[in-house]
Amino acid sequence: MIRLQGVSKTFPDSPRPAVDHFDLDVPTGKTCVLIGPSGCGKTTTMRMINRLIEPTSGRILVDSEPVTHADPVGLRRRIGYVIQQIGLFPHMTIAENVATVPKLLGWKPERIRARVDEMLDLVGLDPGQYRARHPRHLSGGQRQRVGVARALAADPPVMLMDEPFGAVDPIIRTKLQSEFLFILRRLRKTVILVTHDIDEAIRMGDLVAVMREGRLLQYDTPEGLLSRPTDAFVADFVGADRALKRLSLITAREVCEPVTVHSDTPTVAGSATLRDVLAALLACGADSVQVRDGNGAMLGELTLAAIRRLAVTVEPQDA
Repeated sequence: MIRLQGVSKTFPDSPRPAVDHFDLDVPTGKTCVLIGPSGCGKTTTMRMINRLIEPTSGRILVDSEPVTHADPVGLRRRIGYVIQQIGLFPHMTIAENVATVPKLLGWKPERIRARVDEMLDLVGLDPGQYRARHPRHLSGGQRQRVGVARALAADPPVMLMDEPFGAVDPIIRTKLQSEFLFILRRLRKTVILVTHDIDEAIRMGDLVAVMREGRLLQYDTPEGLLSRPTDAFVADFVGADRALKRLSLITAREVCEPVTVHSDTPTVAGSATLRDVLAALLACGADSVQVRDGNGAMLGELTLAAIRRLAVTVEPQDA
């Protein structure tokens, strides 16, 4: 769906390229996270996709069409864009904000109204309660939901998200991440997300691209990134606790053993991550837990020893 081939960007006042011969291939329906230290070129890379920044060289294709051959305004209307500051129009109601692109595309009023209500409902905001409000009446998390609803309103196949949760209270950030991840995968959107938070990258990405000084160092699944970092820089960047991060990628349902468990053994949900299970085991001093589904049916047993084995990581190669 999205392909970058030898893409570079050099700004006149910079001694080196902001993006340097960058190659990337994002399959349809997948979320790719760009991550790296400040100034590594991740936001510049993302903004070249919808031509907010023009590449100096190389090719960028969206659905096999070179973006430089497309009308920039038309291209941006076909690509959803969510930013950290949200960017809602303060003088417009929530409904008017969500309807921005459909109106520009000439949709009929009844279709726009139905779409606005559908999108607000999708992001967990009751249309009857929020449609007529203004952004100043909403919390930061609610405004972020409206920003996502607006980006999705015209049903774009591609979404660009630039630090979308950076301005959200940390207490609700994880909840919003889970909700938006469910929405994007349900709708089969192709997403490029920029973040500086490795935990967010691991949580949100099907694929993660680690950048440094405009270059791609490693492009891999979250599991591959945590278990097989390509060099010392990537290993340091993902963190010394990458064994714990790997546990957040695996659910109890996936690895529990179908054996009989004593009734006094603590219970966890099958959807719980191994990181959550480990925390529960340490908190109660138990060596194993029962794993049950949403209806309370037994799925099996998970032991502390099994979690330890699954947490073993491969040491990074020498730089």
